[in-house]
Amino acid sequence: MSTPALLGGGGLFSGFTRLCKGLAVVLISGHIVVQLFPPAVTYLALIPARTIPFAWNLVTAGYVEQTLYGVIISTIGLLIIGKLLEPLWGSKEFLKFIFVVNFLTSLCVFISAIAMYYATSQEFYLYMPISGFNGILLAFLVGIKQILPDQELSLFSALRIKAKWLPSLVLLLSIVASFFLEGSAAYLPTLIFGTYMSWIYLRYLQKRPETNLKGDPSDEFSFSSFFPEFLRPVIDPIASIFHRMLCGRPESFGDTKDDVYGGTPLPGSDPIEASRRRERGARALEERLAAERLAAARRAEETQTDASDKAVD
Repeated sequence: MSTPALLGGGGLFSGFTRLCKGLAVVLISGHIVVQLFPPAVTYLALIPARTIPFAWNLVTAGYVEQTLYGVIISTIGLLIIGKLLEPLWGSKEFLKFIFVVNFLTSLCVFISAIAMYYATSQEFYLYMPISGFNGILLAFLVGIKQILPDQELSLFSALRIKAKWLPSLVLLLSIVASFFLEGSAAYLPTLIFGTYMSWIYLRYLQKRPETNLKGDPSDEFSFSSFFPEFLRPVIDPIASIFHRMLCGRPESFGDTKDDVYGGTPLPGSDPIEASRRRERGARALEERLAAERLAAARRAEETQTDASDKAVD
C-alpha cells in the first residue's frame, strides 16, 4: 500500500470520527483554559510535588497543551491517526487505549521525577509542570507499527520508510533534539514512557476479539523490534527479564520449540496468526478508504448535477 492509503487517501483532512472530534475539543478547551487562567496549570498539569493530594493531574495532564504549536500538532495528529486506528480497534477500545496509556505514562513520569529529585537534590524536577498529548501521539505510532508494520511512507519525496520504524525514528529524533533545545525534561520523559507503556498495553493487555486472548506475543512486535537488527542480540536478554516480570516466564527468541508452553502453543506465537492479523488490519483500512472514495464520488456527482440544473434554469 502507498502512503496516501495509510494517511487516508485523498481525504487527509476529512472523515474524522466523532470520538476524535470530541477529544480534539477537549485538547483545544484545555489549552484555552490554561491561557485564560494560567493558575489552572497548577491543578491540571503534572507537578510532582503537588500530585499528592492533586492526584487527578495524573489523568488531566495528558489533555492539557500549554503551547499553541503543541495543541495544533496534537489535534491534527489525533484526528488523522485516530481515523485510522479507531475503526480497526473500535471506539471503546480506542478510548480505553488512550486513557490507560495516558495514566500509566503520567505515573511513570511522576515516579521518574521523584527519583531524579532524590538523585540530584534539584527541586526543578518537583515543580516543573509537565503536560501534553505528545505521549499518546507516540503511542498511536506504536499502534500503527503493530497493525501495518510493512506499510511504506515517503518522507520528503525521497526517503521511504516502513511504518514499523516510525515510533523508533520519532523517539530518536526527539532524543537528539533534546541536546539542543531547552525544556526537554518537560516532554522527553512523556515521549519515552508513552512509547513504552503503549507497547506494554498492546503486547500484554489489549484484548483481541478474534481470539478472546490478550496481547500480541508475535516476534514482529517484540521489544527488540524497535531496534536495528544488530542490536537485538543485546536487547533480547534484557527484554526477557521484564517479560518474566509480566508473564512469569522468560521470553523466548530464535527457537520455535519455545513457542509452546505446557504443550499448548502460545497465543500470537504462530506466524500465520500474526500475518492474518496484519491482513485483517490492511483489509479493514482498504474497505474504509473505498467507502470514503465512494462517498466522495457521490458528493461530486451530486454537486455536478446541481450545477447542471442551475445552468438549465
